[in-house]
Amino acid sequence: MTDVSTQPFRRLRYFHGQLLTARDFQREQEYFREKLKLRMRCLLGYGVVCGLLVEPAPGVKESGEKESGKESGEKESHGRAKVRITSGLGVDCEGNEFVVNGGCEVDLRQAADAGDRTTGHRTVWIGIEYTEREVEPTRTVHNSSCADTSDCQHGYIEESYAVRVTTHEPPEDERCETCCSRCEHKVLWLARIDDVDWDHPVRADQIHMNIRRQFATRKLTVITGVNWIHGYTYTVDEAKRLLGTQNNSGGLVVHFSDDIRVDSLTPGVMDIQVIDGGSGRSASPWYMGGKFEEPTGGEYTRRFRFRQTTREVLQDDDRVLIRLRAAFLLDRCCRPVDGTNVGGKVPFVRRGPGASGEGDWPEPSLEEMTARGCALPPSGVGPWTSGTGAGGEVFESWFYITDGH
Repeated sequence: MTDVSTQPFRRLRYFHGQLLTARDFQREQEYFREKLKLRMRCLLGYGVVCGLLVEPAPGVKESGEKESGKESGEKESHGRAKVRITSGLGVDCEGNEFVVNGGCEVDLRQAADAGDRTTGHRTVWIGIEYTEREVEPTRTVHNSSCADTSDCQHGYIEESYAVRVTTHEPPEDERCETCCSRCEHKVLWLARIDDVDWDHPVRADQIHMNIRRQFATRKLTVITGVNWIHGYTYTVDEAKRLLGTQNNSGGLVVHFSDDIRVDSLTPGVMDIQVIDGGSGRSASPWYMGGKFEEPTGGEYTRRFRFRQTTREVLQDDDRVLIRLRAAFLLDRCCRPVDGTNVGGKVPFVRRGPGASGEGDWPEPSLEEMTARGCALPPSGVGPWTSGTGAGGEVFESWFYITDGH
């Protein structure tokens, strides 16, 4: 790969009487290829452009099912850990494009390195790497007197791909600027598959594709979960526990996909506004006092807790409006968090079993979360997160209050 900081570009200069060899034409191809790759990764980026979804191999039966003419206990030829990668286009961190036409089926055991094929359940990662191979053997007219060449040479180079499977968690690309520095890990990882048994089929719920990088110049930090249910109706007591009104360990919790700077969690970044409801005078807004309780130190964090610090009283039909100014939250590269709560679909997450400040309200089911349509984000890979790819913006969410009667 050309490192734009050290290597100049040189193109062939033609002149009358010039003697050109295969090496000259090869260097001319390299000039244009490196230029295209440079523009691709610097102006457009790298990652999955479209498709390349990982799904269970077709025809695999769940345990206990029967196939025509076979009992469920009979071992089938396809009863192994196999997945299918759908058709699609990807670009690696060097700017190489690769196309998967018609999809491909992958036997995870065969694709894994020999040292990774140990028995027992394991987590595996699957990805694609750009490759080239020489094709179409062609007989030469004559041999070079200056080089040891054979009578038959391959006439073309076919651009292709290779599937990579590993049981070792791949390193992330932590570069802030991906244009002018070399990338060390050229595999474009597509999915993490949990609890894999080489001799048993892979189920859809084992495949997690949220590790894949969508095609972009930068991988923006997004909000991956909050500990309240958007649009839900809480009782006054539940809201007190959630907001930490009378509980120092309570509060609104927000999770991020990557590190954000702790020093960007300043007063004014997050507001809790209450819009009065009820049968009398309503729609009067007021602000609820609060502050960041966590983290208490360090340079970076992947979550924070914001707790109510005053004792204003909520009442029936109030609406609690939460605003987080994501443009003021900076990540490791000092770029703003991509915070738009698209469709209000940032997932609900609990802080952990028995965490203080949590209520006993039921966790929403998948059916409830997708009742308004759009079960998956535009990328086709869930779960939902905040963000539109532009960065910044304001994360907005709300819930309602009832007196429980």
